This record gives sequence, C-alpha cells and structure tokens, in this order.
Amino acid sequence: MALFKKKSLRKTLTPYCTAIIAAAGSSSRMGGEDKLFADLSGSPVILHTLRAFQASEYIDEIIVVTREESIVKIADLCAENGIEKATKILRGGETRQDSVLIGLGEASPEAKLIAIQDGARPLVTGEIIKETVLKALKYTAAVPCVEIKDTVKEEKDSFVAATVPRAKLRAVQTPQCFAAEVIRAALENAKRKGLELTDDASAVEAMGGNVYLAKGSEENIKITTPVDLLFAEVILRGRGE
Repeated sequence: MALFKKKSLRKTLTPYCTAIIAAAGSSSRMGGEDKLFADLSGSPVILHTLRAFQASEYIDEIIVVTREESIVKIADLCAENGIEKATKILRGGETRQDSVLIGLGEASPEAKLIAIQDGARPLVTGEIIKETVLKALKYTAAVPCVEIKDTVKEEKDSFVAATVPRAKLRAVQTPQCFAAEVIRAALENAKRKGLELTDDASAVEAMGGNVYLAKGSEENIKITTPVDLLFAEVILRGRGE
C-alpha cells in the first residue's frame, strides 16, 4: 500500500537513508495479543517506533513490512499521526529475511543507506538512530549494542557445558544500518544459501563483512512478552513521556 507522496525532506550532511520497519512477526509470546498494537502510554507500540523515525533528521523514508491483516491499521496510524516519511506499507514474507528483502525491493533508488528496525522496539531514540547511521556511513555496517551483565552459560542436555566469558560479549539491538548495496547482497546471499539468521548483521558477517558495534541503550528494549510492556511503561515515565 502506497501512502504519502514524498515531500522534500532532504538533509545536507548524510546520504539518503531508508528505514525498513520489520513488523511481520507472529507475537507468539504475547499471550494472544498483537504486540504491535498493544497500548503503551496511550499509543500503540508500533506508533512509538514510527514517531522516532519520523522525527529523525537522518531518516528520509520509512517502509513498513507487516502482516497482511495489519496493513490498513498501520496505514491509518501513519495518516492520522503525521508519519509523512512512510511511503509504503507492504505485506511481509515467510521469514524476517524475506520481509526485509521485500522492503529493500521497494526502497527509493536514492537510498544509499538502509536502517532496519524492529517494529516492536518502541523506545529507540533519535540519538541511537543518529549514532548508527553515522557509523554505517563511516564503516559500511553498524549495529547498536550494550554490554551483557549476566553470566552466560552454554547448555547441553539441561546441564552447564561451559561458562562463556562475557567481557567481549554484546547484546545487539536495532536499528541496524548498512550501505544499501551491502545489505542487499548479504541478504540475497543468505537466502540463496539457505542460512537461518537471527539478525540482519549476521548476513553481512556470513559474507565476510565487518560490522561496527555502535553505542546502544539498555532502555532500547524489544517488546516480546507482556512483562516487557511493563518495563517500557516505567522507562517512558522516567523520560517524562
């Protein structure tokens, strides 16, 4: 579904950047509730995500890839809330990789950078978007991350097989940002080889590319279970939102 006709929103300091919002997940761990439309401080989760990218001067275009039954609802949210950078709401594929490739296929020909964001990561800030885009511009691929606090155990048959040193471990977040030609080639390579990957940066890594670890935030959580909504509410209250 096509939405707004593009206005002149160009920046002067960075290349054209398209944000692809991956929002086609099943919400299987939300107890029957669609996490995209769960209420978070009076607005649906997905709207918080969209507002962050609408407000960023480093994002020129937003493409949402979602489930077929959510297309009209998200289009209405965009129209009603001034998400003017949203140009298309598309039906996703069978996997996240498929969905992102669908979004890539519809990105503006002007796009030199692609930022890929979880639709259910509503607490992303303008600073994280800026940091990741600028690092991708410099290093070709960048992801926000945070240090891991917990001790990590490797499991085998329900017993501890090893304790993994955490000093060099990082938990990665979104947006993950890449040069357009790099992420397109990486995801097509992963699809061709049948690789099952948990994030988009893994596709670049599988092709031998380097990915810069940018600064994320412990507040940049993903809504996966109902308790995550409670944490998100507390974070927003702490921000005064």
